[in-house]
Amino acid sequence: MKHTAGTAAKAVGKTKSTITKAIASGRISAIKNDIGAWEIDPAELHRVFPPAPQETVSQPSTSPPEKNRGNSKEIEVLERLLKATEDQLKDVKTDRDHWRIQATNLLTKAPEPQTDAPHGQRKKIFGIF
Repeated sequence: MKHTAGTAAKAVGKTKSTITKAIASGRISAIKNDIGAWEIDPAELHRVFPPAPQETVSQPSTSPPEKNRGNSKEIEVLERLLKATEDQLKDVKTDRDHWRIQATNLLTKAPEPQTDAPHGQRKKIFGIF
């Protein structure tokens, strides 16, 4: 099957203009068909331009690579440690909130004056004042 200039460009990883310039300069021999499109023999094309590498589609692996298999135990330990740390942090935040509420309550309540004197009278200090 012969290539057109477009399919030849894709086959070698070049642009269509590169292929047509190679034809015009005589590096590649090609003929025009009845509708005016270039017909390029694949052997002639690959004589000048090597084939483009084929794209490979890699499938994601369902198992971890061999070098990471030993890390799974370490990952489990670290995940447990992270969970314990998060639990500790939650406890500390709960305690902090409790103490904050208690401090706010103490600051907003006005302390009752402590006097031994009858209501409205000040207690004398050292019996003079």
